[in-house]
Amino acid sequence: MNRERRDHLRDAAIDVLAQSGGRGLTHRAVDASAGMPPGTAKNYFPTRDALLQAAADRCQELYEQIPRPVPADREHLVLMLATLLRNAAGPGRSRLLAYLELQCEAARRPSLATVLDTIAAADFAHFEEAQRAAGLPVTAHRAATVTLAVHAAFPSLLAGGRRTLAATGLDDHEGFVRNLLHSVYGP
Repeated sequence: MNRERRDHLRDAAIDVLAQSGGRGLTHRAVDASAGMPPGTAKNYFPTRDALLQAAADRCQELYEQIPRPVPADREHLVLMLATLLRNAAGPGRSRLLAYLELQCEAARRPSLATVLDTIAAADFAHFEEAQRAAGLPVTAHRAATVTLAVHAAFPSLLAGGRRTLAATGLDDHEGFVRNLLHSVYGP
């Protein structure tokens, strides 16, 4: 099978998940999003479960391609995490929406949970290493707390409710990260 077409269909599946949610993910919707003739997605991914798996696998591949900067100090870590938060509500919005949809689907499909668990484990390891590189007194618990707090911020950023963002401090990305690091690590 044509790998380029396969990847294009998997990217389209991610777009459909982001735009229409899990219930909107159909072969027909993926074909339309990819600009392919009807039946193309079904030819590559015969079932809806195969389509979900393909989207999850593609998310993992794309995640592995993300540059992993190493912060030189605490302030660089603040900027790195604030940029991540800004990206979640901006250019990375579509991929993150799809990823959250896949997490909901993974609650009922163990094969998806395995792929998403691999992504999460890599994310926790990267965040821990970034905190260590920034010179913070890292423990596994502290690093996990920071990572979980950043992950927990994503749905609120995606929803974009002004009152929620203000109440959580997410209307100021750098301030949110500074407060988080202060809460976990102290001044």
